[in-house]
Amino acid sequence: MSEAGDETLAYQDLQPDDILETLEALGFACNGRLLALNSYENRVYQIGIEDARPVVAKFYRPGRWSDAAIAEEHTFAAELAGADIPVVAPLEIDGRTLHQSGDFRLSVSPCFGGRSPDLDNEDLLRQLGRFVARMHLQGERSEFRHRPHIDIESYGYDSRDYLLDSEFIPHDLATVYEGIVELLLENVELAFDRAGNTQELRLHADFHPGNVLVQEDRVHIVDLDDARSGPAVQDLWMFLSGDRDEQTPQLTVLLEGYEEFRRFDARELHLVEALRSLRMMHYAAWLARRWEDPAFKQAFPWFNTERYWDEHILSLREQTALVQEPPLAWYV
Repeated sequence: MSEAGDETLAYQDLQPDDILETLEALGFACNGRLLALNSYENRVYQIGIEDARPVVAKFYRPGRWSDAAIAEEHTFAAELAGADIPVVAPLEIDGRTLHQSGDFRLSVSPCFGGRSPDLDNEDLLRQLGRFVARMHLQGERSEFRHRPHIDIESYGYDSRDYLLDSEFIPHDLATVYEGIVELLLENVELAFDRAGNTQELRLHADFHPGNVLVQEDRVHIVDLDDARSGPAVQDLWMFLSGDRDEQTPQLTVLLEGYEEFRRFDARELHLVEALRSLRMMHYAAWLARRWEDPAFKQAFPWFNTERYWDEHILSLREQTALVQEPPLAWYV
């Protein structure tokens, strides 16, 4: 492999032959089949193996995480898998889960197929609640020392500052965006105040339907790449969709499962729309930070358009109202 450049352009030097050679050097007998999976922050490939199940190789984006932070992700995944939680953890090869090939670090994991969960299936939703509670029981046993927290500063204010400084927002919308975000973040801070001093623990932190694979009656949880510390509700709210009347029964079923294993602090319900708002801001800034990566321009062609920013600002305006509403009701 040739030398990787700036982190936004690093993957231009990662070629199929390099990927297969890397896996073969780790002891895998590749059969030449290689399929790029749906990942943009990193590069993830399903790789065919002679007379065995395929494996999944993840090449970490240079400059994003330290080795120590990746090691914490792998350790947490192994803890969860060791507790019979269906988390797909990296394989240990020659005593290590993190490997180096040229300028790229990578891990290799078992490959499992499946579809996204049907969130209208109450039994499955209740099962997901149980899995989250069990993940959190493990998560509170130790702390991350090298991975960040989910907080208003990094997800909110840093995202705002980056977008305003980078001039992605059309000039005639920048002032409107700045004003809406100021009001939104004021209300997000108030929501955190209403929630009070909630417990922080190690989380999946990016737990949404796309990171759950369902095959018949089996569930697999994947992609702890964004694992961070934060409130328990972060691993629950992304399974709530629709308006308030639709979200309330979804929440009730999730927490029925959750409370079979771990008590849920109802004060954290004040954070649902606040966390949703922060994720929206963080996502927009993430796209901007990665825009020079050719894969982003191809996958998100609508991002750098005035229409996108019109709609984004409208969504933030709506979130400002939602954050001020009473929390979802939870019927025990």
